[in-house]
Amino acid sequence: MSSSANKKVLVTRFDRETVPGFVRTPESFLPDGLDVLTPAGSVLRLPYSDIKVVSFVRDLDGGETWKAHRTFASRPKTPGLWVKLVFRDGDSLEGILANNLLLMEPMGFQLIPPDPTFQNQRIFVPKEALREAHVLGVMGARVPRKPAQKTPLGDEEQLEMFP
Repeated sequence: MSSSANKKVLVTRFDRETVPGFVRTPESFLPDGLDVLTPAGSVLRLPYSDIKVVSFVRDLDGGETWKAHRTFASRPKTPGLWVKLVFRDGDSLEGILANNLLLMEPMGFQLIPPDPTFQNQRIFVPKEALREAHVLGVMGARVPRKPAQKTPLGDEEQLEMFP
């Protein structure tokens, strides 16, 4: 049984204001929408078709910082699938998805943003918000290479160095 916790989120919606609040993971992610507890104490059920991005943030007052940090400056080093998501409105966002099919969610994608040390720790993007999703690369732990095996030389092939 998985544990649940209250997480601070900023829910960015298409053509509407951003909703700050708290979600109880994983219970808040329902088949028909996301339940968000606002700072005022009311619960809003937001349909996935209205949601563009759910940012799991450190502070609710930090604002929508995912817009400023949309792409990686260089090739990421975090293991996973490096993806580029293109939204219905033409915006795009890069991130790292877990390279584990068991962690795939039916409602959308949960990814590590290009700068997870900043305000955003994780980002959830509903599938309904996307027009395209591209895999840019597979990042992983380095696989150690086996050194080339040397074939032992026979006595007749061995060069004599000293007489």
